[in-house]
Amino acid sequence: MAYIILDTGRKIGRINKNIYGHFAEHLGRCIYGGIWVGKESPIPNTDGLRNDIIDALREIKIPVLRWPGGCFADTYHWMDGIGPYEQRPSMINTHWGGVVENNHFGTHEFLKFCELIGADPYICGNMGSGTVQEMQQWVEYITFDGKSPMTELRSKNGRSEPWKLPFFGIGNENWGCGGNMRAEYYADEYRRYATYVRNYGGNKIYKIAGGASVDDYHWTEVLMREARHLMNGLSLHYYTRTSTDWSVKGSATNFSGDEWFSVMKNALFMEELVKKHSSIMDKYDPDKRIGLIVDEWGTWFDVEPGTNPAFLYQQNTLRDALVAGIHLNIFNNHCDRVQMANLAQTVNVLQAVILTEGEKMIVTPTYHVFNMYKAHQEAELLPLSVSSGNYTMNGQSIPKISASASVDNENTVHISLCNLHPAEAEKITCFSPGKHFGRISGKILTADKMNAHNTFENPSAVKPEPFGEFCVNEGEITVFMPAKSVVVLALE
Repeated sequence: MAYIILDTGRKIGRINKNIYGHFAEHLGRCIYGGIWVGKESPIPNTDGLRNDIIDALREIKIPVLRWPGGCFADTYHWMDGIGPYEQRPSMINTHWGGVVENNHFGTHEFLKFCELIGADPYICGNMGSGTVQEMQQWVEYITFDGKSPMTELRSKNGRSEPWKLPFFGIGNENWGCGGNMRAEYYADEYRRYATYVRNYGGNKIYKIAGGASVDDYHWTEVLMREARHLMNGLSLHYYTRTSTDWSVKGSATNFSGDEWFSVMKNALFMEELVKKHSSIMDKYDPDKRIGLIVDEWGTWFDVEPGTNPAFLYQQNTLRDALVAGIHLNIFNNHCDRVQMANLAQTVNVLQAVILTEGEKMIVTPTYHVFNMYKAHQEAELLPLSVSSGNYTMNGQSIPKISASASVDNENTVHISLCNLHPAEAEKITCFSPGKHFGRISGKILTADKMNAHNTFENPSAVKPEPFGEFCVNEGEITVFMPAKSVVVLALE
C-alpha cells in the first residue's frame, strides 16, 4: 500500500519544457541511416531528412535537440559540413568505429531538422581540438545579421537570414574525451572560449559549461567558483547500467530479476546526484540563475549481438521505459535547478526513442513514456509527498513508487507514477485535501514480461493503453497499479 498527499493549492515552480530534450550525435546510425538518408533516397524525406522520424518526433513535442556530440563534438570542424555536398571533405569518425563520414549532415541540415521537428537547437562546440576563432566564427555564421565574411559565406551557401541559436555548449566531457583536462584548467579555458561566444543582434545564447561526470563534485565546485559569472548552465552526465562497474553493462534484453533491481536502483541514483551537485551550485548561486543541464542520461547496455560494438545499438524494453519515467519524475521534482535534460540518444543509439532498419521505423517503450509525460512541459510543479512500501532484493531496498505531479494552464492536474517492482502490484491512495475532481482519465504502459520490447516484426508489443483501474471518493483517489508499469493520470 502506498500513500500520496497532493497539494493542488500550492505551485512550487515551472517545469521547463527543455527537461524533455534529446541528443543526436554522429555515432553509429543516429545521423546517417537514421535522421539523414539523403535527398536521393527512396525513403520519403524532406531535403534528405527522414519524414517518418520528423513526424514521430513532432508528436512527442521535442523541445530541444543537442548536436553534434558527445565525444564527436570535440573532433568536429564545422566548416567541413557546409557548402555544396561534392565539395565537403570526408572525415574519419575516430571516436565511434573509425567509419568514414561524408559531412552531408552539417550545420544547415541540423538547423533545418530542428525547424521541421519544432525543436530549439543546442550546439556543442569543439574545445578539444578546435580553436577560439573556429568557435567564434561558427556562432557568427549562424546568428549574425550584419555584414561580415561569415554572413557572406552563409549567404553563398543558401541562407541569407540568420538562425536563432538559443543554446551553445562550450566543450563536452573535457575531463575525458574532450581533452583529459583538470577542472582548474578547463575553468580557465571555458572563461576564454565563452568570451567569444557572443550575442549577435537579437540572438541571446544560453552558455553551457561542460560539467561533471557522475559524482565528481570537485569539478562542480571548481567550475562554480571560477566561471559562474560567464555561464548560464552547467552540465552533468550519468548513464544507468546493470552495475556500477563501468565495464559491466549487461544485456539490454536478456536479464534477471536481480539485474532489473540493480538498474532501478542505479536509475534512482540520479536523485542523489541532482541534490548534491545542486547543493554546491546553491552555495555560489543561491538565486538559482544557473541551470543544471543533464545533457546526457539514459541506459547504456551491451550492443545487440552481431552489431558493430562502436555503434552502441541496443534494444529498448519495458525496463528502459521505467528508467525514463524515474528520471523524468526526478527532473520534474527538481525543476528549480534542472533546466534541461537530453536523453541519449534520439535514433538507433543507446536508449533511443526510435529504431530504424532500412525503410522500416519503430518507436520504443521509452518513446511512449515521453509521449505520456509531455503534459508536464511548461506546467507548474505541485508538491507531492509519497509514502510507499519498499522493493527489496538481496538485502537492498528501494522505494516501489516514483511520482511527480503538475498543473497546466487549463487547470488540469497530471500525476505520473512508476511502479518499479517487476512482480507486485501496488494499491496507491492519493489524498488531495480540499480538492474534488470531476473527471479523471489515465494511460498505462506495461507488458507481461520484463524484457518486452517492440520489433520490426511486432512494432506494437509495448504501447500505451487506456487506464481505468482507479476509483474516486471526493478528495481521495485509489489507484490499482500493476507491476512494472508507468501510469499518467489526468485530473480535471
